[in-house]
Amino acid sequence: MFYYLFNWINRAFNPPGGDLFRYLTFRSALAAMTALGLSLWSGPKIIARLKQLQIGEQGKVEAPKQHLAKAGTPTMGGLIILISLLVPTLLWADLGNLFILLVIIATILLGGVGFLDDYLKVIKKKKKGLIGRYKLAGQVWVGLLIALTILWEPNLFKYAGVDIRTATTVPFFKNLVFEFGPILYVLFVIFIVTATSNAVNLTDGLDGLSAGTVAIAFIPIGAIAYFSGNLQLSDYLNIPYLRGAGELTVFCSALVGAVLGFLWYNAYPAEVFMGDTGSLALGGAMGTLMVLCKKEFVLPIVGGIFFLESISVLLQTGYFKFSRKMYGDGRRIFRMAPIHHHFELLGWKESKIVTRAYIAAIILAILALTTFKVR
Repeated sequence: MFYYLFNWINRAFNPPGGDLFRYLTFRSALAAMTALGLSLWSGPKIIARLKQLQIGEQGKVEAPKQHLAKAGTPTMGGLIILISLLVPTLLWADLGNLFILLVIIATILLGGVGFLDDYLKVIKKKKKGLIGRYKLAGQVWVGLLIALTILWEPNLFKYAGVDIRTATTVPFFKNLVFEFGPILYVLFVIFIVTATSNAVNLTDGLDGLSAGTVAIAFIPIGAIAYFSGNLQLSDYLNIPYLRGAGELTVFCSALVGAVLGFLWYNAYPAEVFMGDTGSLALGGAMGTLMVLCKKEFVLPIVGGIFFLESISVLLQTGYFKFSRKMYGDGRRIFRMAPIHHHFELLGWKESKIVTRAYIAAIILAILALTTFKVR
């Protein structure tokens, strides 16, 4: 909204410095600061309201016993993130940009799925919340929406005159582009959006773990969006130039600011949890952004923490079922999954696990950026 307002003021009156609001980097900085300020300001108000409504986390029997002490901590704090993310994006981004519209829609829809899950668990006291197949159906429909929109917009993904709608780039290889074809590509996008939203959701088990690692991951993702939408930089890095994709940098900057503000209240010992409202939305936004930037295969690197958490659950579940069938009793690889609970049962302090995850996330973020030159 402000994007259009200041552009109109600049055209009508040509004030000194009026051109600043046309620059993507300037608007991204404003979006980050607006999101951070809004998150810090709204946090105590939303937390107080959640306490008033008695919307608190229930003790998780599937977590280590020390987590029972967290019962009653306000949850659904993802509302803080969503409000602080979407308002600055609407203020400072070009809302006529289809890249921006798609990631906003995906974030809102998956945030809605998470909100319904939290609502059923916390308000309606349904232990499992939203039935798994219904949650999966919501994620699949969002992925399908993203994929079909890409297929219906041939001019959105043209690189050097070549249609790359159903293709993606491969990290560490200079000129390798993997072509899926329409049907496989739709399935691929659905998988990416669903898997990423679930991966961030699984990571949300320790105070500050999911929020901090998401904030770190979205810094290189914002850089990827900026590179992809800049003709000179994309040519220098030999990656597809996607006209308009740079506008996603505003969204990424707002997300980092919103999550950092939320982390102020979510850091150990947490005053509020994001719940599925936040984790599904953030994970879905991450998957959607990488799909739109044609960097899906970079996800296991930039989102390595979330990838590891998901793999630990799949390995634990798969081996348990396999061993029960083979030996008559279910056996485990880890003491508990996701893997952050395994580290807890090894005796690691919660704050140490989270700090080490931050360090690993920073290393992975740097590695993700190196994939553009190490090819």
